[in-house]
Amino acid sequence: MSSEFNIGAKIKKLRLAKKLTLQAVARETGFSPALISQIENNNVSPPIATLSKIARFFDVKIGHFFAEEEEECRYEIVRADERKLMPRVISRAGTSQGYSYESLSWRKQNKKMEPFLLSVMEKVSEENTYSHDGEEFLFIMKGTAELVLEDQRHELTEGDCVYFDSSLRHRLLSKDGTEVQVLAVVAR
Repeated sequence: MSSEFNIGAKIKKLRLAKKLTLQAVARETGFSPALISQIENNNVSPPIATLSKIARFFDVKIGHFFAEEEEECRYEIVRADERKLMPRVISRAGTSQGYSYESLSWRKQNKKMEPFLLSVMEKVSEENTYSHDGEEFLFIMKGTAELVLEDQRHELTEGDCVYFDSSLRHRLLSKDGTEVQVLAVVAR
């Protein structure tokens, strides 16, 4: 596993370029100004849904936050040891969300899809849901997950998959508190 992304600095750069306050970004995302500051300083990571909202707010693609290369490439191979981790994912209340994610594509820019590997590690006390623009595809690679979609709960086991409209309130949880690994593809 290689190093972490420097997403916070990219968010701060976009915010300062538009001369916006932390409060303005906080209003858009539902996170407090203090938590946006923590994200900008790379102390904590935003959930994918929040990153999607921030990207839309600044009129960039989610891939903007993961890209390192300036020039466009037409294809990309990411080796297993080149994946980059987004640890310490937090909720709007600032509590741990019990998962981390890795971007599986960070060189190719202007993508229509963003593939991630999610690792859901633990039961969380706060089961808040997220919604954002776009569509999502989840494939359960390992473990048993519980997917909350609006007010319904669905149990998903290894090999199961689901495709849904991201505007539905959603949240993926570990069914029994053991690790769940999921291939997640987010499209805007």
